[in-house]
Amino acid sequence: MTAEPPEMRIGDRERKATDDRLRTALDDGVLTLVEYDERTRQAWAARTQRELDVLVADIPGGAPAPAPRAAETAPAQRTPWHERLGKAVVPLVIGVAAVFVGGHLVTADDGASVFGNRTVQATPGDGEVQVGTLFGRTEVVVPPGTVARTTGTMIFGSTSCEQACRLPPGGATLPEVVVDANGAFGNVQVVTPAEAAQGGLPDRDDDDDDD
Repeated sequence: MTAEPPEMRIGDRERKATDDRLRTALDDGVLTLVEYDERTRQAWAARTQRELDVLVADIPGGAPAPAPRAAETAPAQRTPWHERLGKAVVPLVIGVAAVFVGGHLVTADDGASVFGNRTVQATPGDGEVQVGTLFGRTEVVVPPGTVARTTGTMIFGSTSCEQACRLPPGGATLPEVVVDANGAFGNVQVVTPAEAAQGGLPDRDDDDDDD
């Protein structure tokens, strides 16, 4: 009986091709954030093409064709170690952030923004507004006669609140609205109707450039 030859091992080129397919499936809504995180970690840990094929077998289009390789006579160019480390760490960081934010996006009662912009209008009497943002921008407009207070966690992002969070002078008391903002790789702006009419708050990078 003839023994089957061992499977050929794959490298970062094949892993990245599969990661690109998974990313496209996420953008198209075929995979959830949790599924994408799990499969991309398995892709970067795979050692054979068969392991990669399993990860995209249920995605429209099937398994990607193996990436073309250079001729055997050409000298192989080894990717520097720091680039290989970056290829493994960056998807892992994004995956962890996606899992964290994914739970908050599901429970964000008032609005969620993924790869885009969204405006949420708080109404008088609202005690709390819950929003989630992933690779996007969410603007929360609080009604006049209220003061905002922000809570939540933004990973590699920011929450901005200027006039909407300022306490009235003289110790006056106004109804408070709590803006619970959670997300990653994006920003949440809490603004008054006047600030919203002016296009929202300026980006912090723009402010730094003016200095």
